[in-house]
Amino acid sequence: MILAHVVGTVVATRKDERLVGSKLLLVQPVSPGGEPRGGPIVAVDTVDAGAAETVLVVSGSSARMAAGLTDRPVDAAIVGIVDTVDMLSSAD
Repeated sequence: MILAHVVGTVVATRKDERLVGSKLLLVQPVSPGGEPRGGPIVAVDTVDAGAAETVLVVSGSSARMAAGLTDRPVDAAIVGIVDTVDMLSSAD
């Protein structure tokens, strides 16, 4: 799973017919502390995420197993909206 922030939307007027009706969001992978990691990716939204929310993203075959995405050309899917991230210190 990838922790990410929603940073934008993607509008595609022409796309594979199996993606019609799917919301595409641009997400920036982040560390647990919120620092950007790598470049942004496009993901299909399965949980109605919104702008600036922290989300969980799955990729590859796991993305196609997300709700309603079987047999669709999807490589990344948003499968959760994160409420909080708590990191344990090494002393815990």
